[in-house]
Amino acid sequence: MTAGRRWIRRAGAAIFALALLYPFSAVFAHIGPWQWTPDVRGPALASIRISLLLTGLAMLIIVALGTPVAAYIAGCRRRERLIWQGVLLVPILLPPLALGILMSLAFGPNGSVGAWLQNYGVVMTNSATAFVLTQVYVGMGYYVLGAVAALDSVPASLQKQAALLGLTPRQVFFRVTLPLSQLGLGVALSLAWVRAIGEFGAVVVTAYYPAGMPVQLWVNLETFGLPAVMPLLMVFLAVALPIPWLVHVLAQRSRHA
Repeated sequence: MTAGRRWIRRAGAAIFALALLYPFSAVFAHIGPWQWTPDVRGPALASIRISLLLTGLAMLIIVALGTPVAAYIAGCRRRERLIWQGVLLVPILLPPLALGILMSLAFGPNGSVGAWLQNYGVVMTNSATAFVLTQVYVGMGYYVLGAVAALDSVPASLQKQAALLGLTPRQVFFRVTLPLSQLGLGVALSLAWVRAIGEFGAVVVTAYYPAGMPVQLWVNLETFGLPAVMPLLMVFLAVALPIPWLVHVLAQRSRHA
């Protein structure tokens, strides 16, 4: 390839990248002074706390439940694995608003499970429990499918050699498979984190209160306008974007090292 053609392709790729990043220029849009008055600041700070704490709890649940499931799927035969992948794709492909309505009906007081839980004082609508459960449903498929791919990347020969040395299947998993797949598992978790903390459509139906950052951004936009949105939007981007971005960069760097 000639130097001229190489530069033309590089320029085309640069234009493509600039087009993708162009929406971030909205940070400098002329919308007037940003609004951070007490009636904006109080709910915004509460939504930050709610999103971080409850999304963090949802991630712990996803890892605790999803990792064993991913390990099981990784060891399945092809036909059974396809069935599991089809199941996991359902909440991923389902429109968020539809998922929220279905969850509200299934876990609300009109559903059998929701009515049973309510008898024991567990409220499944507009509660922290509903918030966490919705995020678990939203993020679980992303984590498990990504975790299966991470576990698949560990060479089977290493696991067989460890077993031949006398390690039990449990020991092989925790001493060999898990350490070698931890970066891939981190990528899977970062995808689940971004998907869950940024969820609006499902959460706004099941848990409008307590309001996380996506819902509070919408409330600020509807109530006060764009100047009141920008401060919380900056926090939201700082929380949701850098860590997953860094994990993916490290994963790619490790893969090509």
